[in-house]
Amino acid sequence: MSDNITDQLEKRLGRIHARQRLGIENDNEQRVFGGGLNFFHIENWYSVHSFIRISLQLTGLYWRGRRNAARIEIRHNDVGLSGLPEAFRGYTILQISDLHVDTNEDAVHRLIEILRDLDYDACVLTGDYRGKTYGPIDETLDGMARVRTYLKDPIYGVLGNHDTIRMLPGLEDMGIRMLLNESVRVERQGSCIHFSGIDDAHYYRVDNMEKAASGVPQEEISILLSHTPEIYRHAAHSNFDLLLGGHTHGGQICLPGGFPITLDASLPRHMGSGPWQYQGMSGYTSVGIGTSVVTVRLNCLPEITLHHLYPR
Repeated sequence: MSDNITDQLEKRLGRIHARQRLGIENDNEQRVFGGGLNFFHIENWYSVHSFIRISLQLTGLYWRGRRNAARIEIRHNDVGLSGLPEAFRGYTILQISDLHVDTNEDAVHRLIEILRDLDYDACVLTGDYRGKTYGPIDETLDGMARVRTYLKDPIYGVLGNHDTIRMLPGLEDMGIRMLLNESVRVERQGSCIHFSGIDDAHYYRVDNMEKAASGVPQEEISILLSHTPEIYRHAAHSNFDLLLGGHTHGGQICLPGGFPITLDASLPRHMGSGPWQYQGMSGYTSVGIGTSVVTVRLNCLPEITLHHLYPR
């Protein structure tokens, strides 16, 4: 870690947040057991990756799963929000999650093709830009720069459990406004809504929802970006109106009917993908674009999502 990057992060995030995140990364980034919301982290157990890949090859499912991993779907989600200003009726948010850009070139290429023709008002990136949970970041940043070329402003993002805080300067240099326990105000025709974002809550546990919500008036609409939806209870009781997350990949390898074998997340199954409700808060869990462990998707195609807001 260069002193220059450390200085940049301390100026951007504050000394405590920057050093806390860096320290936890150095201590725990390759752990298989312990740490985070889950005890077991299959993404770091590389011998198991080979076993899963060989098993899929023996069953004849591997190459079908490989093809599926690049078959990105465009999904639409209508979100009714009580108190949404009339000026934001029809406001459309493009959500892209779990890119893992350095693991599947075909999926990235397909995403770029799709992005050329999309119409939306804001883009949100809900974490996991890197394939591995440790190691070099140059390939990841290069991949993100390619995708960024085809995204329209404004773009807001958060980090995921595969991401290092060292990516922050590079991502923000591309024009992506990263929200790490922060919020921004978006104005339209004299009205406003707020986007808030938290740092990774699944593995590094450096989320601070109170700080992220502190600048948002209670009566105004607030949208929380979190890589993991596992913090849904805290988000609902922090007065957020909408939570956009990812992380689960929707199971990635699912049984027929889309039933996930595992979600790698501590939350109810119905929150593992698509739209859901909790208390008075709406939520959406994207199955994402990329893959983890093996570059395969079965009964769970990758997606990007267009969220269309309207007053309720």
